[in-house]
Amino acid sequence: MKPKNIAIIGGGNLGSSIAKGIVKSGLLQASQITVTNLELSMIQPLQDEIGVNITTNNLEAIKDAGIVIVAVKPTVAKVVLSQIKDSIISGNQVLISVISGIKLHDLEEILGDVPVIRVMPNTAIAIRESMTALSFNEKGLAYKDEVVEIFDQLGSTMVIPDSQMPAFTVLASCGIAFALRFMRAASQGGIEIGISSKQSLEVAAQMMKGASKLIIENGTHPEPEIDKVTTPLGVTICSLNKMENEGFSTSLVQGVVSGYNKIQETEK
Repeated sequence: MKPKNIAIIGGGNLGSSIAKGIVKSGLLQASQITVTNLELSMIQPLQDEIGVNITTNNLEAIKDAGIVIVAVKPTVAKVVLSQIKDSIISGNQVLISVISGIKLHDLEEILGDVPVIRVMPNTAIAIRESMTALSFNEKGLAYKDEVVEIFDQLGSTMVIPDSQMPAFTVLASCGIAFALRFMRAASQGGIEIGISSKQSLEVAAQMMKGASKLIIENGTHPEPEIDKVTTPLGVTICSLNKMENEGFSTSLVQGVVSGYNKIQETEK
């Protein structure tokens, strides 16, 4: 792929994470990326840290960009997209939306007949470990290989129908918070049984990393891996049964479903 300049409209947590991930991947130079924010002070640390261009002017940012990534909040999405619409059309640019709750159909209604790709990464994209979903409109499919290549550099990707994006958002994007809350709770348990706060968090984090790699690299299911450490009359099964009795799995499933229902409400 011939590298194109990228403009990231909205240098918040997600937009900044995308910029960091792209630079760390080596796919583009920092000079090829421009990030915008209404308050320059909010993205000044981003420029200081990785050297990307920054500006408050969205139209200026996208002028020389082949790919425009819009990472603003849903509440201002229509205003921002309407502002850059004419430039996108005249410049023959590809628009990638990471705006939660805005469907491909909604994007097309605002922007017209242009290549549009809806992407949902998570904040681990900053360290190139995101699980990212991508959906393409008809014109956007012409850029499928190019866009997948970009996000493959930033973790794992999965091309899905746009209708599945709400479910993916809850499990992969919101799921970062679920996993981190588990890590925090596990480390607190470690403190209670005598491990220092620092050591407990380090142990919990590495434990989660190892558990994830067992599934990803071995292509196995969690249950056989659980069976390996649940011996009869053992500590692990005693702990697991207590957690399940307190609603561990049920509460997590209900949390995922609750998040999905919330997204469905916002996308109606």
